[in-house]
Amino acid sequence: MKIAVVILNWNGKELLEQFLPSVMAHSPNATIYVADNASTDNSVYFVKEHFPSIKIIKNKENGGYAKGYNDALKQVEEDIYCLLNSDVEVTENWLTPIIETFKNNPETAIVQPKILDYKNKNYFEYAGAAGGYIDKFGYPFCRGRIFNTIEEDLGQYNNTTNIFWASGACFFIRKDAFNALRGFDESFFAHMEEIDLCWRAFNQNYKTTFVGASSVYHVGGATLKNTNPKKTYLNFRNSLFALVKNANGNIFFLVLMRLILDGIAGVKFLIEFKIEHTIAIIKAHFSFYSKLPKLLEKRASFSKKKNYYYKTSIIWDYFMRKHKNFNCL
Repeated sequence: MKIAVVILNWNGKELLEQFLPSVMAHSPNATIYVADNASTDNSVYFVKEHFPSIKIIKNKENGGYAKGYNDALKQVEEDIYCLLNSDVEVTENWLTPIIETFKNNPETAIVQPKILDYKNKNYFEYAGAAGGYIDKFGYPFCRGRIFNTIEEDLGQYNNTTNIFWASGACFFIRKDAFNALRGFDESFFAHMEEIDLCWRAFNQNYKTTFVGASSVYHVGGATLKNTNPKKTYLNFRNSLFALVKNANGNIFFLVLMRLILDGIAGVKFLIEFKIEHTIAIIKAHFSFYSKLPKLLEKRASFSKKKNYYYKTSIIWDYFMRKHKNFNCL
C-alpha cells in the first residue's frame, strides 16, 4: 500500500523551512509532494534546493484548499493520500498505525490522527483534535474541543474509533474513495470542505476513523488566523453550504434554525465589539442566499442518511447545559 504525503503551499517558504524536516525524517516509506498554489515567493525554489527528493506539483492558480488539492491530486498515483498542512510537525512512526488501519479495515476510507497544539503540546489543537462530529444544525465540534474549550490530552482519546469528520490539517483518504466522491467541492474555496467531503462519504456508507496511536502537532491559523473576519465569513458560509447539500430531513426548517442561531452569534460579536465579525456573518448569509439554488441542485443529486452522530444541538448543550467537554455530552 503506497502512501503520498501532499503538502499544499501558498507563499509559505518559512513554514516549509520549519516543518518539512520532520516530515522528511519520519516518513521513510512515503512519497512526499509539495503542491504549490501559484506562490509568488521563492517557496518552490527553496524546496528544490534543500529537499531535492520532494516532488513538486505546480498549480496554475491559487484555488484555495479545495481546488488546490483537487488539481494536485490528479498527478498523484499512490493508493493513500495524506493531505498535510504546511504548519504541521509529524512524529516518529506517525504513518505506521494509519497504514495498519487502512490495511485491516477495508471499509475505512478516511483517517485522522490525534492533532495536538504545536504551541502547547499537552493540549489538543482546535482544528480536529481527536476527531470531529456534527450536530443536527450542522455545527461541527470535536472530541477534545467544543467551540473554544480545548481539553488537555490525558490519554482519554487514545483509542481507534469511528468519527463523523476528519480534519483537513492532517487528512488521510483512499485514492479510490476520493475519486468516487469527486473530490472537494471547489465552491468552498477553504475551510470546512473536508467536513462536506466526510459528510458525503458518510451518506455513501464510507467510514471515517480516528487513530489515537498516531500524533501530529499543528500550529493552526498559519494561513488565516481565527481573528481574521475572512475566516469567520468562510466558516459560517461553508457550514450552511454543507448543511443544505448533505443534511437529512426538512432542510428549510434546519436552515431557518441555523440562520437564527447565526444571528445570535452575530449579536454576541457585536456585544464584544467585534463588529467586523458580525459583518462577516451577514456577508456569509448573503453569499449563501445567492448560491442557494445551486446548493439545492447539488442536494438533489446526493443521497442522505437519517442517523447522525449527535442528534441534538451542541449550542444548547454547551452554552445552556454547560457541557464543555466531549465526555460530558
